[in-house]
Amino acid sequence: MTDPERRVSARLGAIAPSATLAVDAKAKALKAAGRPVIGFGAGEPDFPTPAPIVAAAIAAASDPRNHRYTPASGLPELREAIAAKTLRDSGYEIDPAHVIVTNGGKQAVFQAFAAIIDPGDEVILPAPYWTTYPEAIALAGGQTVEVFAGADREYLVSVEQLEAARTENTKALLFCSPSNPTGAVYSREQTRAIGEWALEHGIWVITDEIYEHLVYDDAEFTPIVREVPALADQCIVVNGVAKTYAMTGWRVGWMISPADVTKAAANFQSHLTSNVANVSQRAALAALEGGLEDVARMRTAFDRRRQTMVSMLRDIDGVVCPTPKGAFYAYPSVEALMGRSVGGVTVDTSADLAAVILEQAEVAVVPGEAFGPSGFLRLSYALGDDDLVEGVTRIQRLLG
Repeated sequence: MTDPERRVSARLGAIAPSATLAVDAKAKALKAAGRPVIGFGAGEPDFPTPAPIVAAAIAAASDPRNHRYTPASGLPELREAIAAKTLRDSGYEIDPAHVIVTNGGKQAVFQAFAAIIDPGDEVILPAPYWTTYPEAIALAGGQTVEVFAGADREYLVSVEQLEAARTENTKALLFCSPSNPTGAVYSREQTRAIGEWALEHGIWVITDEIYEHLVYDDAEFTPIVREVPALADQCIVVNGVAKTYAMTGWRVGWMISPADVTKAAANFQSHLTSNVANVSQRAALAALEGGLEDVARMRTAFDRRRQTMVSMLRDIDGVVCPTPKGAFYAYPSVEALMGRSVGGVTVDTSADLAAVILEQAEVAVVPGEAFGPSGFLRLSYALGDDDLVEGVTRIQRLLG
């Protein structure tokens, strides 16, 4: 007889829901109920997918060859386009045979960990981190080892911190620059030092480059494999079209890896999902083969919003907000507000604070607990200028 307490496997039962999606869903539910909620939770551009990409998808939907199964690793022409795009944007050559097209960047992350992690392996995870990383590590049987860098260090971990966390069980490092959730961007020198450290100690690097085109001020995106070419044999690159081309709903990502890892991950995907939807793959092909003019236009808007949000957040007493150099998130520290009364409620954690902000200011933000230690908030500035100003103004009034 089935144990009623064990109906769900321990493996899946231990997975926490995506905090960012949960916040976004709650904000949308409150808006549907008539409340004027402004949401800073969603990690997606508010722009429509550029018209030429949509046109390519419409044409693809009418082509019978896209109505059938295609290779699990992706359309050959898309894999070739990803290789060409990597040379163009990252400055190094890859073999298209080392590319797997995945159902969004999220599947690439899961497959990367599944391909190299065994039970008991440790993965060093710089914090604050994207909420999905530790869940993917756990599902692969690995152990997450957090290495935290706070606002005083602009959320950038050092080689010394990584070395202090390394043990004989360390198998991999997750590297994300530009970063979700902080917007931090590692310099070329910092990236090279981390890559050389990983190479020296035989540690795999899974590098998430999904925000590569969204950098501001003097920051530059630095591909770790370009800086440390010898690392290519122990590195998995994950990326996708979602953030760059405003294509979050199209679900096209990819992973680039050494031949043995690619083969293992392709076998896994052949059983898990087969091929990515062909219409989406054709749309991604149009995106990668097109220019970056629309990307530049979106980046200009994000930059303007970034500056507005950071300036307004810094006007709030007790809020410390480093300047994000990439992606489309601000990650202010609210540690000084912990233990205070906000709107008549004592807030001991950033989760408490986020709840008060949602209930009393009708603004949805994601608390730091979703990304590591408490005491922080993540706010996306990928929303309209007017809503952005109104939302942060409401927070100012509540916390002022």
